[in-house]
Amino acid sequence: MKVLLLDTNHILLKNGLLTAGFEVDEDYISSKKKIENKIAQYDGMVIRSRFPIDKDFLQKASNLKFIGRVGAGLENIDLAQAQKQCIQLFNAPEGNQNAVGEHTLALLLNLFNRINIVDKEVRKGIWKREENRGVELDGKTVGIIGYGHMGKAFAKKLRGFDTEVLAYDILPNLGNADARQVSLTELQAKSDVLSLHVPHNDLTYKMVNSNFINQFKKNFWLFNTARGTVVDTHDLVNALESKKILGAGLDVLEYEKSSFENMFEAQNFPEDFQKLIQMDQVIFSPHIAGWTIESKEKLAQVILSKIIGEFAVN
Repeated sequence: MKVLLLDTNHILLKNGLLTAGFEVDEDYISSKKKIENKIAQYDGMVIRSRFPIDKDFLQKASNLKFIGRVGAGLENIDLAQAQKQCIQLFNAPEGNQNAVGEHTLALLLNLFNRINIVDKEVRKGIWKREENRGVELDGKTVGIIGYGHMGKAFAKKLRGFDTEVLAYDILPNLGNADARQVSLTELQAKSDVLSLHVPHNDLTYKMVNSNFINQFKKNFWLFNTARGTVVDTHDLVNALESKKILGAGLDVLEYEKSSFENMFEAQNFPEDFQKLIQMDQVIFSPHIAGWTIESKEKLAQVILSKIIGEFAVN
């Protein structure tokens, strides 16, 4: 079987495919159009998020049997068309779930203890103690929306804290020893902290809007290490200004390109984003929650194992 690698990944992926008897080609620079012109040669393809794998692209991939995405989400692929062509899809949430769990906790503890603020102050010779009292996580109720691989990984990281952890998911019976699965209404009634771990789809697009936010009984902290499109930035800014949302840790932004590699073509930032970046109660990272040295290898290994498990040629 002939496989095309479209994005750079850990070398073990290419080497593992070759060892398993696959023929492997790499093309990390050609335009989408050039890839379309040759994709019919291939039985399989491995991607990250370089460009959308849309209906037109898939129709040209007449011999494609599988697509492996070295990451968690599959929203960059036309799922209906892939199913129509009987193309098997592999993703790898198992590969970076621990990284996401750790990063979410890092954002939370950073925000609660004002680390991003006090670090800048001390570097300037400013020594403020009373003004920088932190907030403790113990005693808080943490709500997790989306209790799949990522949500469960974050809940696991909370084991050492004296917290109540609640989980909401559209699928039933996902709760475990780390989180009690509840209705969305109960989660909104009890949570001091909300962490988002949902995919991008029609149900989650701008799910966190003013109506959703105002359903929370308490003022709360928000963390998003899922997809930027889940949160309406305009409504988030309003909630931060009113202190309904006490602070936010954002690894992802509504303005990201689908490739996740950039936000804007130019530095002409939207008004809401300009407001957001001026707020001390908000901390950012550039879509790197699942982007660790270890996860790069784990993601590649998961995809390799799934491909070989289904399409072994030796």
